[in-house]
Amino acid sequence: MMSDRAVVLLSGGLDSATTLAIALSQGLECHTLAVDYGQRHRSELTSAEQVSQALGASDHKVLRIDLRAIGGSALTDDIDVPEDQPSGIPVTYVPARNTIMLGLALGYAEVLRAGSIFVGVNAVDYSGYPDCRPEFIAAFETLANLATKAGVEGSKLKVRAPLVEMTKSEIIQRGTELGVDYAMTVSCYQADDQGRACGRCDSCRFRRQGFADAGLPDPTRYRGQSKGTE
Repeated sequence: MMSDRAVVLLSGGLDSATTLAIALSQGLECHTLAVDYGQRHRSELTSAEQVSQALGASDHKVLRIDLRAIGGSALTDDIDVPEDQPSGIPVTYVPARNTIMLGLALGYAEVLRAGSIFVGVNAVDYSGYPDCRPEFIAAFETLANLATKAGVEGSKLKVRAPLVEMTKSEIIQRGTELGVDYAMTVSCYQADDQGRACGRCDSCRFRRQGFADAGLPDPTRYRGQSKGTE
């Protein structure tokens, strides 16, 4: 395994962009991976490619799977995205999504002989998803080293989640320090084809509050409003 090479899962959102910037700041050769899983909008995939190029990743790959065939989520099924604060695990949770994405990243990492996988999950300012917890990341790393040729042969792979215990404002501050242009990112669960946010969903609320708490202007483009305004 090459300890200076990493696969970075990149969704096109604020958190994954910051995760890529952190990995690059550690001097790693980063290969970004986006997953077209049948999500509600395509603009985040465009954003992922733009962020990868802008931050200087070595290359960018998109893999396609069809989670709409399974459904069960407002992001992959004909279920309305809630615009009030949900209780419990919300309908925007996509069953097994992070497990599948990490599995794809694991396969890619084996082929590249990469020493680490980076993922932008967060367990503080998040929507209650079970696959965003530190326990999940630790368990997947154990699985990765049991289930791969590299792991069996003694080349341990690390699964890194540098944002997992950071608040949204801390993430934004760190990314700003590293030169992330958040105007390029798309976080909204129901963004339009141009990547403009609804301003009402759970993800939009966390993002907007994060910029406010960080004391930084919000560069998010909202539908029906000019750039950088609510």
